[in-house]
Amino acid sequence: MKRTVRQLDLAGRRVLIRADFNVPLDEQLRITDDRRIRQFLPTLDHVVRGGGRAILMSHLGRPSGDREKDQRFSLRPVARQIETLTGRPCAFASDCAGPSAEEAVAALRDGQVLLLENLRFHKEETLIDKAAKNPGGALTPEQDEKRDRFARALAALGDAYVNDAFGTCHRNHVSMYDVPRLMPAGRRAMGFLVERELRYLGEALQSPRRPFVAVLGGAKVSDKIAVIRSLAARVDFILIGGAMTYTFWEASGIGVGKSLCERDKLDLARELIALAGPKLRLPTDSVAAAELRAGIEPRVVKGGLPTELMGLDIGPETVAAYSAILRGARTIVWNGPVGAFETPPFEAGTFALARAIAEATEGGATSVIGGGDSAAAVERAGLSERVTHVSTGGGASLQFLEGERFGPIEVLDDV
Repeated sequence: MKRTVRQLDLAGRRVLIRADFNVPLDEQLRITDDRRIRQFLPTLDHVVRGGGRAILMSHLGRPSGDREKDQRFSLRPVARQIETLTGRPCAFASDCAGPSAEEAVAALRDGQVLLLENLRFHKEETLIDKAAKNPGGALTPEQDEKRDRFARALAALGDAYVNDAFGTCHRNHVSMYDVPRLMPAGRRAMGFLVERELRYLGEALQSPRRPFVAVLGGAKVSDKIAVIRSLAARVDFILIGGAMTYTFWEASGIGVGKSLCERDKLDLARELIALAGPKLRLPTDSVAAAELRAGIEPRVVKGGLPTELMGLDIGPETVAAYSAILRGARTIVWNGPVGAFETPPFEAGTFALARAIAEATEGGATSVIGGGDSAAAVERAGLSERVTHVSTGGGASLQFLEGERFGPIEVLDDV
């Protein structure tokens, strides 16, 4: 069991909190979805009420590393939104390390809040991602020195460290992995959001109530290989949807028309079908059209698709069969939409399964929505308050379901 923020001595301490403020912005740099900020607020409130000096750090987008050219990735809008949501001032530092950050931290008083500028304005933050491109998959000595120098500059800003950025927990970035390793033992904890994520995902995998049903959608079988292998021995049903349906169909000799299909993964699809056996359920019908276009008149096709059509959503027969399984489930994990839900009229299948999951939850089931597009779909369906937990980390939740251990969690203190 890892230490949580409630077990830290906060009063008078500079508490360096890694949050996930990677929120979408429109062309006017206004936040269009502040869910990640709102879900972080309990941790922030706890630190402030405990007399800590809250120093927030995060990334936003994928800037090149040049602050002057990449102001569209500035975290200033996040500082303003924190002020709006909390009613408290949120100071802002124009850098996350160096003199401006140090001066802003020095000006903080107990119970005050400071947000540092985008961590990824410094290329050192994500250098580990480039290691795979080097011989042997390791950083060069020069890269390692830069990474260490940046980590020490960040760590010097705080007396304690809190990780509340689940969406980045599968990445050993400097702020996630190196900084806590430099903190004193007993002062490295997880925030309430990360605690909640690990609780629900961990319970789903380790001690699920049965029937345990996984819904897996998305475009590619290759993205779900490890999770299908991991879940095959744990779940009672794996319900397949999305464009990856058609790779499984092609592997099973069912016509896929113009649908997206990973033809280089057909042997793998057959292997997964054999591995999961009768637990793995494939759609029996599709909502199809000649192209993916909003407002187009679709056709419902049972079985294989003709050459001129592409499958863009699960059909009504599949919706009925999947919904019946979901309504009888006691544990549900969903990762990936089952159709092109962003483009009407191909949202119907995804929204129907979201409703079935909400109904199962209201009947006592535990439902975990695995972030990313699945979270967006549940939000658009107006059902996010009717499921047990909506993850903030699509990639992180997927890797957790694959059975991966997260370095940024491992380096936190045990209780």
